[in-house]
Amino acid sequence: MTDAMSTSSGSDPQKSGSAPVEERPEPSSVLGCLPTDAGVRPQLAAAARSRGRSASVAAEIDEIEAELAAIEIDPVDLTEARRRVAETTGEIARLKERVAALRGDAQARRAVDAEAGETIDDLEAAAAELSAAQTEAIAAEQALERARTEAARNRDERRRRLRLRDRLRNRRRTARRELAEAVYPAFRRALAVVPGGDPSAAGEEPGAYDGDPVAASLAAVRIAAIDGAVELRGDAARAVAASERSARSLLRTAAVRVVDPSAESEASGER
Repeated sequence: MTDAMSTSSGSDPQKSGSAPVEERPEPSSVLGCLPTDAGVRPQLAAAARSRGRSASVAAEIDEIEAELAAIEIDPVDLTEARRRVAETTGEIARLKERVAALRGDAQARRAVDAEAGETIDDLEAAAAELSAAQTEAIAAEQALERARTEAARNRDERRRRLRLRDRLRNRRRTARRELAEAVYPAFRRALAVVPGGDPSAAGEEPGAYDGDPVAASLAAVRIAAIDGAVELRGDAARAVAASERSARSLLRTAAVRVVDPSAESEASGER
């Protein structure tokens, strides 16, 4: 997944006006260690994804992510291009003055029949330098114009990227909502089994849940199919340890690692 400057590439998220969209987390990264900072809806969405469910907007999300990944914005240094134009312009002005001065000197020498050979040689050399400088100035102007065109394209691409990121966030919210709602009946039933769970606290939809957050996480794990071990710490470990059922039976997962709350407290005290 995935997801340039008057003087920079715009790859800095702060300069582009928006932080990058975070990658969609794997279910195990959301539910693999409890307690978790994730809210009820993201946890339930992760549980649904772990069971192979997908939202109606899944294909659109994939398309947006692919479009974002294809956007490339290369650095465009307008400062250097402008500096080169300024330098060549200054060099042309200097050489024009020198050519004018040498031409005047040569004319003055001819007017009095003085030797003008060396002055003519200097004039020809200065004229050649002026011609080269004018050619370089044209190239510098063209390079600046190309840089301006590329910088404008980059601005358009950054705007397009921002629009795509906004769309992606919106579609991901839609997906989380759909997935969470799809497994909410199973979640409500799981609340009747896990320690501290109360089905009456579930309400009609995920946003209405006002029960124990640890119980919600335990219920989410119970209805999920998590790859790897689920680690329980703190309140989650204490809640499961106080239950009459084993952690594996409660969570319906093959591997559970319960970190002894008392050992955690002792380790914290030692530090």
